[in-house]
Amino acid sequence: MDRSEKILASLNHIPIEVVCAQDYEWLAPNFIPKDKLAYISGGSGHDVTLQRNVKVFSDFSITPRVLQDVSGGTTETTILGQQFKHPIFLAPLAYQSLAHSQAEIATAYAAESTDSCMVASTLSSVPLEQIAECAGPERWFQLYFQHREEDTQDLIDRAIKAGFKAIVVTVDAAVQAPSMRAIRAGFQMSEEIVAANIVHQQPFAESKVKQGQNHIFGNYAQNAPSNEKLQELIKQSPVPVIIKGVMHPDDATELKAMGAAGIIVSNHGGRTLDGAPASLSVLPSIRSAVGDKFPVFLDSGIRSGADIFKAIVLGADAVLIGRLQVYALSVAGALGVAHMIKLLREELELTMAMAGCSNIDEIKKSELHKSRER
Repeated sequence: MDRSEKILASLNHIPIEVVCAQDYEWLAPNFIPKDKLAYISGGSGHDVTLQRNVKVFSDFSITPRVLQDVSGGTTETTILGQQFKHPIFLAPLAYQSLAHSQAEIATAYAAESTDSCMVASTLSSVPLEQIAECAGPERWFQLYFQHREEDTQDLIDRAIKAGFKAIVVTVDAAVQAPSMRAIRAGFQMSEEIVAANIVHQQPFAESKVKQGQNHIFGNYAQNAPSNEKLQELIKQSPVPVIIKGVMHPDDATELKAMGAAGIIVSNHGGRTLDGAPASLSVLPSIRSAVGDKFPVFLDSGIRSGADIFKAIVLGADAVLIGRLQVYALSVAGALGVAHMIKLLREELELTMAMAGCSNIDEIKKSELHKSRER
């Protein structure tokens, strides 16, 4: 397609140009206005970490194996006592109405039709209850701590009542560096785009920064979840609590000791500290720190089934798909997201077969070839 053409309406069929999951990334500019695309596809600052997240996968090679019996191959896996058909989760993405009129409803339908676990965002464009009605039985809810404890508790209570089976607490986005790409594109969030789960909350009066106190540090302190709040949530929650945004082994071991059910190794898709290492590059050290049995997920940079394979070898039990999800949503709605997951799963299965792995445990026992430093 000619990207100089006007923005196209979402399709009700799969375009012939899509032959692999990443093709949705190349097609998305035809379906998302330039300023919105800059916000969705951009990271923080100069996109240094965003670019690292994707490029780091090419540093590792998968060695083909022959004479291996993979006739009974499967991608099924068990995490936190829950059975999953495959290790491909849909990451929590805010404001999906930026990409499609049906927003998270379409994504939820895609998750249900592909046996995928959807992690619904606190900042979703539609209420979590509506997402729950459309998503499959394996669904999790991503939580941002609110300024008022009662608002946070209300979100948790609603999620549990709606049947979400885990709470995913994001801890790395208390403040974010602005996206230069979005600023240059002139992006501004429309008044029509709202966070449906919290729109009913009473306005919160921000505490004034005290004289002599740095504004940025003060703002961070007000928005970052404290250890005490995390400990209380973990203690009281009737469902597993997973912590998203972990990039250091010491933080991982502290969270494990605190009682977290698992962690998601993530730099927020390159949308927080620009210049941070790629999520994949810190995954092995974090896995080593928490041991083999503790659930660890990887978020950021996944673009193919081979990437998923590499992430599992390096320590992930499962992966979360972020931007590819919203790109596919923009192109063909629920059908596009479902097709994107189907392609990723097929790419993973093909990689497994050629690498001689018939199940997820065998992937974990595999080794990758690390490219020499240049």
